[in-house]
Amino acid sequence: MKQYPVKTLTLKNGETIDYREAGKGEKTLLLIHGNMSSSVHWQPLMEALETEYRLVAPDMRGFGDSSYHKPFDSLRELAEDMEDTVLHLGLRDFTAIGWSTGGGVVLEMAADMPERVNKAILLDSVPPTGYPMFKKDEKGQPMLTQPLRTKEEIAADPVQVAPVLAAYASGNRDMLRAIWNAAIYNMNQPSPEDYELYLDAIFKQRNLVDIDYSLMTFNMTDSATLFSPGSGRLSKIECPVVLLHGEKDLVVPLAWARMAMGQIEGARMITFSDAGHSVLTDDLSLFADTVRNEMS
Repeated sequence: MKQYPVKTLTLKNGETIDYREAGKGEKTLLLIHGNMSSSVHWQPLMEALETEYRLVAPDMRGFGDSSYHKPFDSLRELAEDMEDTVLHLGLRDFTAIGWSTGGGVVLEMAADMPERVNKAILLDSVPPTGYPMFKKDEKGQPMLTQPLRTKEEIAADPVQVAPVLAAYASGNRDMLRAIWNAAIYNMNQPSPEDYELYLDAIFKQRNLVDIDYSLMTFNMTDSATLFSPGSGRLSKIECPVVLLHGEKDLVVPLAWARMAMGQIEGARMITFSDAGHSVLTDDLSLFADTVRNEMS
């Protein structure tokens, strides 16, 4: 995997955003990573497309090499960071791709910047109604009538969160590798060399509970969920929205993507039959070709 140098800019809120950049094409792709990841995970796609497009891949606040001066409670706050990044870099008329958590950030950006975001591509994305989290029973199964409410409850979750926090605190690479192999790299794993780079990037995350809370309370529809009344901000999105989704995704089930397509007016969906939550790993060439078709 080709490595791209890190550049840094300072936002108006005092946070510093580090980003990777490649290519000098007329068309621009903004790449927004997901939870437990960073811009490092986009480097294979950057290498595949750098002769055709300008590609910009930031680390969001609390991820990778970006700062984490202030905690946050919503994906919109991260979107506002990315919007300031876009203004600093002078990006106009660009396509934004958001992977997983990054898809929610892209939707918020599209609502705020209709004059700049020309297409939103949601890759295995959190749906517009967020990612629910519930209290667990004695067998570790979610109790669907008992939603989590606070960051303290999220941090104590014995299945989804506490083990990851413990792995971060102890530097337990084997634990994180096992989590990724089971949930994300369930189809294909990256090369051993690339995997180590990804793990290095994963361990730089400092905002896991903020992210989980933000995902849980994310709701851009005009209908209430157990976790949020809904902002109604989907109606502000003017650009085309395309959902790309692995049919074997264990993190964001395909059924959720189909539900999201029905919530986003005019959205289209393309599925990958032999991919899970990491299309980048499962079929990079197909993913790159799909992006090219969407950019044409």
